[in-house]
Amino acid sequence: MTSALTDPAVLVLEDGTRYSGRAYGARGRTLGEVVFATGMTGYQETLTDPSYAGQIVVMTAPHIGNTGVNDEDPESSRIWVSGYVVRDPSRVVSNYRADGSLDDQLAEQGIVGISGVDTRAVTRRIRDAGAMRGGVFSGEDAALAPDEQLELVRSGAEMTGRNLSAEVSTVDGYVIPAAGERIGNLAVLDLGVKTSTLNYLAERGFEVHVLPQTVTLEEVLALEPVAAFFSNGPGDPGASDQHVELLQGILRENVPFFGICFGNQLLGRALGFGTYKLPFGHRGINQPVLDRETGRIEVTSHNHGFAVQAEIGDILESSTGFGRVEVSHVNLNDNVVEGLRALDIPAFSVQYHPEAAAGPHDSNYLFDRFRDMVLAHTKDSK
Repeated sequence: MTSALTDPAVLVLEDGTRYSGRAYGARGRTLGEVVFATGMTGYQETLTDPSYAGQIVVMTAPHIGNTGVNDEDPESSRIWVSGYVVRDPSRVVSNYRADGSLDDQLAEQGIVGISGVDTRAVTRRIRDAGAMRGGVFSGEDAALAPDEQLELVRSGAEMTGRNLSAEVSTVDGYVIPAAGERIGNLAVLDLGVKTSTLNYLAERGFEVHVLPQTVTLEEVLALEPVAAFFSNGPGDPGASDQHVELLQGILRENVPFFGICFGNQLLGRALGFGTYKLPFGHRGINQPVLDRETGRIEVTSHNHGFAVQAEIGDILESSTGFGRVEVSHVNLNDNVVEGLRALDIPAFSVQYHPEAAAGPHDSNYLFDRFRDMVLAHTKDSK
């Protein structure tokens, strides 16, 4: 590892709360929205999930870094978190798949972190006060006056109203060939898509066309897609009007649609529902979700700070002209909307992550449900 982790560091929240610790990863300063993630495994997938762009992630699990890092598990080409907060980083790497240490990788990619912090105390603070802006200061920045550090934190950008799609989306489109029997072209809007999502879609027979977030409706339709998919991603769905309009155009063309996480929020907006910011969000791999159609309870992976505002129970009417809609899934912890299903057009979405590379895999069947919907629609259209 690159250091003995003895350099001082401090985590500062915008309410003035301070947590002293030791530098972890790169030295310097970083600002972002402070959120907590409850997963006990899969830290490499968390770090490389583009949905965490703009956020300082606090890990509630006390031991991080035990299995090191490798070249097989990343969900994208880089680490996206703005900062990283852990309690007890492993001093050694103990896994045959490891290619290096987490500390080294954080330093190489310029991710400023802090260790030696009571992360569960930080979590309780966020649960009580809500997600808030924060900063990690180490190296020379750790010696800045507390008032100066707090002023830097409070000058940082709020997540509400922030559009981060351009920061995480691919610049150029690319294609992943279908595995097995080919169904047809799938238009995937990359709003921060994860590698495992693309692989699962290709395994269902889709030729996956990954498109930049600037793509137009005409460019999507030129692919002659059998379906469209909107990915997960960071930021406020209320600041993504262009993507809502794109989706409405796709739905009007009667193209089957599946959305995950940010894609769920955009489907909600496209159907005429609002979105709102959760107090501290859902981030982890242990969220219980009820499938209202089957009555089955699934343990699911989450990473979102915003949710769809829709009534649970009765069948609803889309105010934008897409017919009947129902809330298909509900979070059993707080009754948050976790999925939508359109009843008059071929479209559905979920708020959680059925790809969940680090697990759990309870919801992986949703990719099969999407494939079956597309095949049925294609058959009916002939």
